[in-house]
Amino acid sequence: SCLLAESWSGTLMDVMCKDKDLAGHTKECAVNCAKRGFGIVLSDGKFVKLDEAGNTKALAALKGTKKEKDLKATIKGMLDGGVIRVDSIAIQ
Repeated sequence: SCLLAESWSGTLMDVMCKDKDLAGHTKECAVNCAKRGFGIVLSDGKFVKLDEAGNTKALAALKGTKKEKDLKATIKGMLDGGVIRVDSIAIQ
């Protein structure tokens, strides 16, 4: 099967907190809850998980951003079995 690279925009959230207030969710909380992994909450409210490499990239992006909350991000990669195989993550 041919997987094409795609792009998703939404709010980067850890799995533990994905149902919490998106705009108010802090970077500190996301970093503290990193063990369970990350995903992106899309504009329609759907949560899509990241793969292991994506979780590592998400944590690095969070640690590198000056934003404290409202962690909007663009993720590039491929959707594979409902999980994003991440190429890159950029926090806006």
